[in-house]
Amino acid sequence: MILRHGGITRRDAILLLIGASSMQLWSLFFAPHISPSDQSIVVNTHVSHQDSSHHDTLTKTVTLTAQVVNTVTQKEIQTATVTTAGKAAAASRPTSHAIGPHSKLPRTKLLAHAPGWTLFKDLYMSNGTIFIVADESERMRFPEIRMMTSTGLEAENTPENIAAREPTTQDMSFISYREAVARWGAPDKQSVNRVWTVEGNTMLFNDPKQFLRHYYHFVAELWFGVQAFWHGAFSQPVPTSETSANSPHFSTDHAPAPPIHRAIFIHSNADGWRDDPGFNSYFLRAALPSITIEHEEDWNDRVMATRPKPGHPEQRAWHFPLVLFTDRSAAHRGPICGSQTQRTAAEAWDYMRTKGKLRGLHVGGWWAPIREAIWRFAGAEAGFKSLSLAEYNPNQTPMSLDPPVPGINAKVDKKKIIDVDSANQKLLPVPDRIIINYISRQGTRRRKLIPEDHDGMVEALEALVERKNKERELALVTLASGENERREDSDYVEPPEWEFNEIHAERLTKDQQIQVAAESTFMLGVHGNGLTHLVFMEPNRYSTVIEIFYPGGFAHDYQWTTRALGMSHFAVWNDTHHTYPNKPKVEYPEGFQGNEIPVYGPTIAQLIEDRVDGKL
Repeated sequence: MILRHGGITRRDAILLLIGASSMQLWSLFFAPHISPSDQSIVVNTHVSHQDSSHHDTLTKTVTLTAQVVNTVTQKEIQTATVTTAGKAAAASRPTSHAIGPHSKLPRTKLLAHAPGWTLFKDLYMSNGTIFIVADESERMRFPEIRMMTSTGLEAENTPENIAAREPTTQDMSFISYREAVARWGAPDKQSVNRVWTVEGNTMLFNDPKQFLRHYYHFVAELWFGVQAFWHGAFSQPVPTSETSANSPHFSTDHAPAPPIHRAIFIHSNADGWRDDPGFNSYFLRAALPSITIEHEEDWNDRVMATRPKPGHPEQRAWHFPLVLFTDRSAAHRGPICGSQTQRTAAEAWDYMRTKGKLRGLHVGGWWAPIREAIWRFAGAEAGFKSLSLAEYNPNQTPMSLDPPVPGINAKVDKKKIIDVDSANQKLLPVPDRIIINYISRQGTRRRKLIPEDHDGMVEALEALVERKNKERELALVTLASGENERREDSDYVEPPEWEFNEIHAERLTKDQQIQVAAESTFMLGVHGNGLTHLVFMEPNRYSTVIEIFYPGGFAHDYQWTTRALGMSHFAVWNDTHHTYPNKPKVEYPEGFQGNEIPVYGPTIAQLIEDRVDGKL
C-alpha cells in the first residue's frame, strides 16, 4: 500500500529492507558476545566455524529478505544478490575448529591416505606420541601404522637400520574414545578437559634432516608431494571422459585449496632443513610467505608440556584439527615409491591421479599455485606473463574440510585412469621461442663431462641454433615476398626464434636461476641438483628435460618429476637416448659420480630438433 500510494519509492523500500536485515544479522553475530554493560574491546583470536544456529537463522533471514524485496522488481536487487552470494561463498571457505574447555573430544577421521602420506582430521599428540582416537570398529578404516609413520631415524640400507625404523606404540597409537576421555577429557559439564588446539592446518614432517638439507628432496620431493596430496584431497574428481585440450586436465584454473598455516619438522633443527645454497628457504618463503615453521626444539616443547609428572596420572594433549602427516620411511614401504620410482612424492601423486583428483594433470595444474608464486617472487616474466592474476572467484565451488576422497580400499577402474604421456603433451600450445638452457656442471667438483665432449656438445647446439634461425629468416623473407601461399593457410605457424645458453648456476642469483627455468623450452644437463629447477618450467608442447648419465646409469629423480608435470624427459647415454615408457633400470655403475662422463653433441642436437619437428 505504501508503494502503491507513493509514500516511499521502490529504492527507499529496498534500502529499508536491506538495512533491517543488516541490523538483524549484526545482532545475531555480536549480541551473544557483547553485553550492554561491557565497555571493553573483545578480540577473538580463534579460527573456528560459526555456530550452526547462527547459520540457520542467517539463512532464514536472507531468504525472507529476498522474498519481500522480490515484490519490488527482480532487476533492482540483482546487484545485491550477486554481492551476497559472493560473500556467502567466501564465508563458507574452510576454517578449523578449536576444542573449548568443556567440549567433547572429536574422534579422529581419516580423510586420505597413501603410503607415507596421511591426511587426518582431529589428530592428537601427548608426550611425543601421535594418538588416533578411534574405537575398535572404526580402526578398520585406517591403514597399518607402519604405512603411516616410522621412528624417524636416518635411513641406511642395512637390515638393522630397516628394523630400527619400524614404528612402535611410542610413535603412533590408537586410543579409544573412552580412553581419550579418561586421559584428557571432561567427564561432565562442570569439568574442563586438558586438550589445547593448535589451530589451523598443519604439516607434520616426520622425516630426518638427512634428506631435508637437499634442494631436490626438499622441493621436488617433499613439497612436491605435499602439494599433490593437499590439492588432490580437496579437489572434486575430474571426469575421465574429458580428454580435449579444453578439459580440466589441461587447465591451471581451479578453486584454491585450504591454506597451510604451519610446518613442523619433528626431527630437524633450524639448520636441518636449510640447504647450503639457500634455495630451500628461498622456495618456502616465496611459495608460502605466511607459513609458520616449528623445529624439533619447538616439538620438544610441546612434548614436555604434555609429559605427566611422576605420581600424577593427569595428562595434557595437543589437538590438530587438520594435519597432513608425512613420513619418508613409510612412503618407501609403498609399491610405487618402494619398487618403482624411489620417489616419496610418487605415492602422493599417483594416489590422487588414480582417483582422478589432480586437476591440470597434463600441465602440472595442481602444482601451478606454487610455480606461479615462485615466478612472481623471482620476477620471472617469461613464466607469469600469460597468467590470469584474478582475485578469488566467488562462483567457484570452495573446497571443503571434508573432502570427498574415496576410501583407501576403494576399487579403481584401471581403464579410466589417465596417464601422463607425450600424446597429451602434443595438445599443449607451441611456444613463441625455442630456448635451450644447458645447466653446466663443469665448474663443480664431481659429475662432469669429458672436457672435449662438453666443448663438442656446446658447438653442436650453437650450430643447431644458428641454422634454425637462418631457416627462420629465409621463411620470413619468402613469406613476405608473396611467393609462398602458406600465408593464406590458417594452420601456418611462423617458425620460432631459437636461443642457446650455457648456464653456470653458481654465477647467478637465485632470482636469475628461476628466470632461466621459467623461460626454458629445453633444460639440459648432467644428472645433478641443478635440474631441480625443472619444477619451475612452464609446460608446453616441446617442454623437455634432457639428462646426461654415465652410460648404463640411471635414477628416477628428474625423470619422474618431469613426467609428473606433463613434460618429456630423455635419459642420454653418450650417443643414445631413452624415454618413457622405455626408460632404463636404476643403476649406479662405476663412473656415475665421476668426471669422465661422455656425451656425443650431435646426438643431443638431433634429439632437440626431432622434438620440435614432432618426430619424438
